[in-house]
Amino acid sequence: MLKGKKIVLGITGSIAAYKSCLIIRELVRRGAEVQVVITPAGKEFITPITLSALTQKPVISEFFSQRDGTWHSHVALGLWADAMLIAPCTAATLGKMATGVADNMLITTYLSMKAPVFIAPAMDLDMYAHPTTQQNLDRLRSFGNDIIEPATGFLASGLEGKGRMEDPVRIVDCLDIFFEPKDLAGRHIMITAGPTYEKIDPVRFIGNYSSGKMGFALAAECARRGAQVTLIAGPVSASLQLPPGQLRRIDVESCQQMRDAAVEVFPQADAAILCAAVADFRPAEVAGQKIKRVGDSLDIHLVPNPDIAALLGSMKTPRQQLAGFALETNDEQQNAERKLQKKNLDFIVLNSLRNPGTCFRSDENQISIISREGKKDFPKKPKADVARDIIDQLAKGLRGGLRPK
Repeated sequence: MLKGKKIVLGITGSIAAYKSCLIIRELVRRGAEVQVVITPAGKEFITPITLSALTQKPVISEFFSQRDGTWHSHVALGLWADAMLIAPCTAATLGKMATGVADNMLITTYLSMKAPVFIAPAMDLDMYAHPTTQQNLDRLRSFGNDIIEPATGFLASGLEGKGRMEDPVRIVDCLDIFFEPKDLAGRHIMITAGPTYEKIDPVRFIGNYSSGKMGFALAAECARRGAQVTLIAGPVSASLQLPPGQLRRIDVESCQQMRDAAVEVFPQADAAILCAAVADFRPAEVAGQKIKRVGDSLDIHLVPNPDIAALLGSMKTPRQQLAGFALETNDEQQNAERKLQKKNLDFIVLNSLRNPGTCFRSDENQISIISREGKKDFPKKPKADVARDIIDQLAKGLRGGLRPK
C-alpha cells in the first residue's frame, strides 16, 4: 500500500543510522518515494552520498544548500509528504521534538509536517527508561505521533526489550498498515483463538494442539483494515503478538471462560469469527490436589462443554455476521455444511488434518469457505494470506448487511 506514497525519512545521530539504508531499500521496494532529512550528527554515522544513491534524491541536512541564498523549505516538505518517519530517533531529538527546539532542518520539518509522523527510538535502555525520555515519548504520543518500538514489533507499552531500534522491515510494515484500505472502519469484530484447557487437577488438563496462529492472523488482518477488534484468546505462546489498531485482548483458559467472555462481547459486535479450538468435554470433577498414580488405570468422567457457536448463533441478529471453523478428518464437506446450518453461521471455514503442513502449529493453512451460496477452495498459503481471504468473505457479508445504529 506504499506505492506512490511520499515519505520523509528523518535520520539522527545514532549508531543505528546504518539501518536507515535498509529502511530506504524496503520503502523503495514497496513503491514509495523517499526524501531523507538528516541531522548534522547523523552524517557522522552514515554519509549523504550513500543515502542519495538509494533514494535517487539529494539528501537534505542544512537550511541553506548553497552560499547564494538557495534554501530548503521545511514547509514545502511538510506539504509534500504523505508521512514522516524518524528512524533512528535519539533521546536528544525526542526532547527537541517534544519541546519545540527547532535548531536543525529535521526538527523544523517535523514541526511543519501536515502528514502523520512515525518515530522509531534508538538509544541504550537506561536512557530509554529515564523518566525524562518517557515523559517526552508520552508528550509526543499526545500530539498524535506513532511510536514504533520493539518487544511486540508494533505500537508497544512497557520497557522490556526497548531502547534498540525496531527491525527495519517491521518499521516499514507499520507505514504499510497505516495506508491499507480501511474497509472495516467503524466495525467491531470479535474473534476467538487458540485452544482451551480443561483442568483435571492442579497440574493436568485436557487440551489440544491449537497454537492460536490462525486466530491471531485474523485479528491482525481486521485491525489492519480499520476494525475495532476484541480477541478472546485461550492459552497461547507469549511469542504471538498483535499489530497496531483498536484491539482489545481477553485471555481465558477454559471453555466456560471463553463462553462467558463471548456472550458479553458478541451483542456489541458487528461480526464474530470463532476460530478457537474449544474442548468439547471437560472433567465432571476437578481434583483439588494432584492425582497420585494408584493402580493400573484411571477413569475420568467427562461432561459436555457449552457449545459457543450454537449459543452465539441463537443470539445473532440480522445485522450481525457469524463465522465458524470446522476441522475435520473425514466427510469434511458434509460435516461442515451440517455445522453451518445447525449453528446458524453465515459461512464456515473448512480445513482438514489430511492436508500435510497445515492446521495445528503450522504457519500455513489450506481452506475452503462454505456459505449458503456455495463452496470456494483456496490453495495452501501462509496463515496471514489465508486470513485475508477469510476477512474478504466477512467484509462482503458486512457490506450486504445493515450498519449498526
